[in-house]
Amino acid sequence: MTDPASPITVRPTGEACDVERRVYESEPAAIPTSTLLADLTTLRVGGPARRVVVARTEEELVASVRDADDRGEPVLILGQGSNVLVADSGFDGLVVVVATRGLVADVSACAGAFVTVAAGEPWDDVVAHAVAQEWIGLETLSGIPGATGATPIQNVGAYGSDVSATIARVRTWDRTQRAFRTFAAADCGFGYRTSRFKAEPDRYLVVDVSFQLELGPLSAPIRYTELAAAVGVVPGERAPLGTVRDAVIALRRSKGMVLDAADHDTWSAGSFFTNPVLTPDAAAALPEDAPRYPQPDGTVKTSAAWLIERAGFTKGYGDGPATVSGKHTLALTNRGSATATDVLDLARTVRSGVRERFGVTLEPEPVLVGCAL
Repeated sequence: MTDPASPITVRPTGEACDVERRVYESEPAAIPTSTLLADLTTLRVGGPARRVVVARTEEELVASVRDADDRGEPVLILGQGSNVLVADSGFDGLVVVVATRGLVADVSACAGAFVTVAAGEPWDDVVAHAVAQEWIGLETLSGIPGATGATPIQNVGAYGSDVSATIARVRTWDRTQRAFRTFAAADCGFGYRTSRFKAEPDRYLVVDVSFQLELGPLSAPIRYTELAAAVGVVPGERAPLGTVRDAVIALRRSKGMVLDAADHDTWSAGSFFTNPVLTPDAAAALPEDAPRYPQPDGTVKTSAAWLIERAGFTKGYGDGPATVSGKHTLALTNRGSATATDVLDLARTVRSGVRERFGVTLEPEPVLVGCAL
């Protein structure tokens, strides 16, 4: 992102606290000219779409979806394809690739930064920009692939934080009411890896997302023990923003969670299963050394990776074109020639093994298009 050639404007809001509006521009997205969904997803599997439209403006985005809805044509909305598994048969409808760009920030010493980001902005570019500007709250979400518009849908999170902690509002096109609707954070239905937008996947098209961020050179308090150790603080303390970002990216890279075309451990959809949230009785039935994280509602979260490993699916498990990642057991990877069927077969094997060993059914995190476990 770069500052525009025109000067930044200042809007006075009182004697003690002026608001500075900053408008940032990004390079247009480079999108493969392909209707094969394997070319548009990070798992690199999936058959052809009937047709593909790349929407580079908000008007193009809304019009493409609205017109297809009017015709009764199925629509698949795709950002950077990092959290989706598409069937080998492909998608018999319109794929709309969200490639909108733009970031506007209203910044003041007393209110912090109110940052509105177009849905198509690559998420890690937004995080890098926030860190460079000393805007606090996104740094632990560094290195996560995908588009900004996808973050509220999944309530994307990592290392003790998720986007619900900083999202102020989400602006959408309501495909049912045929109108724009803006949701305050309290109305988004955020939960662990979910939201009202995920609960109604064919209704809301995210147009832009606004974040409320504090100002300063130090991170938000670091809650995650592994990250705190990596930056040399105790949990609850802060560290320089850039240090936290670098540490998060290094940790993610060590687990194959930073995209790299040369590294097949990153040919994945990230974590393939969510961490199970169990009743207290179900959590008590797990082995004594199983991780248990009590939740505010009385449920108990455990670790999907721990269950997978203890069920016998270690790093690198599998001898086919799809295997468990050699760096992290939560990722299922394409070793170069895998099909969607190969990935699904592996996922079913892992899920069945965990269920038989522990009585816990793992749920997939990626969106499954034209297929099911």
